[in-house]
Amino acid sequence: MSFPYRNAFFLVLSVAFVSWMLMHPRLSAAQQNQQRPRLVESTSRTKPAAKPTPPPDAADSDPEVIRVDTDLVNTVFTAVDQDRHFVTTLRANDLRVLENQTPQDISLFERETNRPLTIVILVDTSKSQERTLPDEKRAAKTFLSAVMRPAVDKVAIVSFNGTPKVQQDLTDSRPKLDRAIDRLKVEVPADNPTCENVKTPQEDPLCWTSIWDSVWASANEVLAQAPDNSRRAIILLSDGDDTASTIKRQESIDSAVRNNVAVYSIGIGDPQAYEIEKDSLEKLSNRTGGRAFFPGSEPELQRAFAQIQEELRSQYVVAYSPRNKARDGGRREVKLEIINPELRKQKLQLLYRQNYYAPKQ
Repeated sequence: MSFPYRNAFFLVLSVAFVSWMLMHPRLSAAQQNQQRPRLVESTSRTKPAAKPTPPPDAADSDPEVIRVDTDLVNTVFTAVDQDRHFVTTLRANDLRVLENQTPQDISLFERETNRPLTIVILVDTSKSQERTLPDEKRAAKTFLSAVMRPAVDKVAIVSFNGTPKVQQDLTDSRPKLDRAIDRLKVEVPADNPTCENVKTPQEDPLCWTSIWDSVWASANEVLAQAPDNSRRAIILLSDGDDTASTIKRQESIDSAVRNNVAVYSIGIGDPQAYEIEKDSLEKLSNRTGGRAFFPGSEPELQRAFAQIQEELRSQYVVAYSPRNKARDGGRREVKLEIINPELRKQKLQLLYRQNYYAPKQ
């Protein structure tokens, strides 16, 4: 190819490339975020006032890492014995803290019972909950009447099938929460109640279940905006069978960890038609500092809620200044160990969030 023709060829190629780029632009960061799971507002509730936009990096707003004039890392934990009774007599010298397997010096240790609670009750309303949803609603109301303190604690109600929906934003109003719980119902397509031949969630989200998307959205869109000093938790009621999420289970766990949210799973559903995915729910809860329960009856469901209530009020906080001072935003493993020989014989179990994200420069 001669020189003039070669230049013309490359000119045409360049124009074609630019045209293609204009027709196929790369997604911006904001556009990519729009692809993430989003909470949908229920049409049966009043739209709340606009809230401030959360920080772009949830790790930067993690209340477990104080970034003003200290580098203390706070870890909330509970201790239970072999009979699942809460142990409330621990002292600082009974315990050892390790970060990435390196022992740390404890700066603060205290039993904490009065921290404000900020909770999302996250309810599966897919077809698998048809028989158990009335029991769940009664138990949730009983829990709220026992745990909520006026003007101190706040709760939101979120339901989900293929899409998470906010039934009630965070509030300390019991009447609003009771009305939101009363609205919960299993939804199936009126013209196709068995969801036959519905092959994708996009065809009809009522035929699907998006647990991991709903946990991710609850942690990032509801609880991330809770006060920094509050104890954040999701109480998830579901059989654990995710069929529609756009993100993985581990990503929902990471979102809970970044936002300092413990997930308490209550594995419940129609046992005659659906299997409870115990392993998935246990991993979700254990890795975020919560617990998983698998009630087989309404009284057992009530006891599960009562145990969650007691656990949220029977906690310790331990704080330390990390030996690793790097402000690199990295994920760090936290391990708590009982070192008191007598207590070790009792084989106490410590429940806590097992990692956190360091601050960034």
